Amino acid sequence: GTGADNDLYINQAIVFIEDAIQYRSINHRVDSKSLWLYRWYYSRTCQWILSLTITIILALAFIEKPSSLTITSDVRYRLPAWNPPCGLTESIELLCFLVFIVDVSVKSYLVGWEEFWKNKWLMAYILTLIVSLSDWIVSLSFLCTEGVRIRRILRPFFLLQNSSMMKKTLKSINSTLPEMASVVLLLAVHLSLFTMFAMLLFARTKDGQQDKEWVGYFRNLPDSLTSLLVLLTTANNPDVMIPAYSKNRAYSIFFILFTVLGNLFLMNLLTAIIYNQFRGYLLKSVQSSLFRRRLGIRAAFEVLSSLKETPANTQQSYVSIGALLRVLQKVEMDSRCKQAIMRSLKMCSCDQLSAAQFQKLFEELDKDAIKQHPPSPEYQSHFMQKMQFAFGHPYFGYLGNVVALANIVSICVVLVMDADKQPSERDDFFLGAINCFFILYYLLEMLLKILAMGLKRYLSYPSNRFDGLLTVILLVLEIATFAVYGFPHPGWRPEFMGLLSLWDMVRLVNMLIVFRFLRIIPNMKFMALVVTTLLDLVKNLRAFAGILVVVFYAFAITGIMLFEGAVTPLGNIRLKFIFIVLFQTFFYIKEVVVLYFKEKWRFVACSDRFQAEVICCLFYLLSVNLICRWAKIYFVAWWLISSVIWVNLFVALLLENFIHKWDRRCHREPLSDIEYQRTVELMFRDVLEEPTEEELMEKLHEHPHLQLCR
Repeated sequence: GTGADNDLYINQAIVFIEDAIQYRSINHRVDSKSLWLYRWYYSRTCQWILSLTITIILALAFIEKPSSLTITSDVRYRLPAWNPPCGLTESIELLCFLVFIVDVSVKSYLVGWEEFWKNKWLMAYILTLIVSLSDWIVSLSFLCTEGVRIRRILRPFFLLQNSSMMKKTLKSINSTLPEMASVVLLLAVHLSLFTMFAMLLFARTKDGQQDKEWVGYFRNLPDSLTSLLVLLTTANNPDVMIPAYSKNRAYSIFFILFTVLGNLFLMNLLTAIIYNQFRGYLLKSVQSSLFRRRLGIRAAFEVLSSLKETPANTQQSYVSIGALLRVLQKVEMDSRCKQAIMRSLKMCSCDQLSAAQFQKLFEELDKDAIKQHPPSPEYQSHFMQKMQFAFGHPYFGYLGNVVALANIVSICVVLVMDADKQPSERDDFFLGAINCFFILYYLLEMLLKILAMGLKRYLSYPSNRFDGLLTVILLVLEIATFAVYGFPHPGWRPEFMGLLSLWDMVRLVNMLIVFRFLRIIPNMKFMALVVTTLLDLVKNLRAFAGILVVVFYAFAITGIMLFEGAVTPLGNIRLKFIFIVLFQTFFYIKEVVVLYFKEKWRFVACSDRFQAEVICCLFYLLSVNLICRWAKIYFVAWWLISSVIWVNLFVALLLENFIHKWDRRCHREPLSDIEYQRTVELMFRDVLEEPTEEELMEKLHEHPHLQLCR
């Protein structure tokens, strides 16, 4: 009937608009039952269950044998880890697989049979589940004693396929690989040529005392290649050249040329190529997201124009405002956008909307999220107005920054004076007194700002919330200190009492005061620009972080399977150890202790070195025949993926975000009461091309489940 058709069109429009909001494809079933199932599947509850399931199955690796459930990682003090009985983690794993089977079944049904065969991710999803379930059955058949579990390496796929942004990022990385491969090949040629030169320069001579370079680094081809590869990361510099340099200073030219060509030219050329190519492919990905949004909005317009209540017009289609209002009431979208669209509809003088007007209404989704600060209170008293003007003026904030700087300087002076004193000789009177004075000023400053700006306006600024929260914490700590130890006085050194000693409480207060000094950032424009760029980057790095977790997880599980049992100090290699090694090869490290066995336990310490220093240590482990030399491929692959490729991709996104922020700063007047929040899609908004009406209609007519009237 007419009523049933109208309800179907309304529900279709609701789903299409929600697809547009989330940049989802509209190529799915659009009958009544499928629409209900589709909205249920993408509901918060269902997606939360799916995310929880992915988290659980990834976390199983920490309790599966070999378990990582120990407090300390030091093999000398670590107690035997708890290993779950056979069947416990397997039961949890089976429940997760059941959730994934329901997930892939619903997805496959909703897209339809034709779209299923075109969707490589869905086919890979099913294949991963089949392999995982087969491996799960084999595991139970062997009573959980098998050494290799293939399904553990496949687990990160569940995280990868659940994020559309991660898929786009991975696709962009995959498209960038050919260009990266050319530079990596050039890097390999550079490495190979210098390896040959090194073997010729540092060949073995008759004088064994002069062969230290040959013995230590260039004994054979694998050792030579390894030494120069580590030198490319600067981890063994200048150690690798010291023996040759001691023999003849001219040998340093070889190492300088290798480092300059490899590090300064080829590695930076790789960064430039990755930035250029990845930016282009990411732009294409965002362009396709924009097309999906426009297509979803246009599909909603087309189905709403088919409503029986809409007057027929052979020349042009229209949508009634009443029908659109019914749709908006049921659509799940940001309240800011919904209110803005509602206001635009109320201001519209006509009763119907054309396709262009309909599309223009939903351009609100593309705009920056703007946060308007509440107005300041209006005081009637002339005295209060003067107070409001004085304490609401930016100069009052500058005064607070000067006071905070003075507090930092005073703390530094006291710390320098007491640096060499024993705790029994330290007098905390001066530090306690100045802390008390400054905290009282911070409290007064906060109260005066609230008086001038009003509580709502004061809390609407993130810097004020940060400032106020730390001030309250400092006040509570100071009151607790006075309650336990009394007021500061000369010789203020009471014994340990309660949870924290006096020195611990004073240190905690001072750390918070130092942290509070970050309040100056919003007042320094360039620093504020850098910080907001980093914060926006953190918000938009979920896809990158997810891919990094996938890489970490896959390499950690692979490392366990490859090296478990090679070194067994009081227990097997733990997943935590593998994660720590991989993490420390990615960032700066302070201290890494690697144990190896050769007649007895010894220690090799790598301190204050960059990421590849751990690789150097691991290569050293391999050189004592603990593990097959082919295992070097594992660590080199990790270095290439994490340090060479992923770090350069991160730099590319960082540069793009910063350049975009800088351009907006140059072309926009500063508005003190407005905050703009950016996403990856909005970052490229100025250079995206709008799809034409012909492109949209052609795509809609290709929809496998939607039959349009025109």
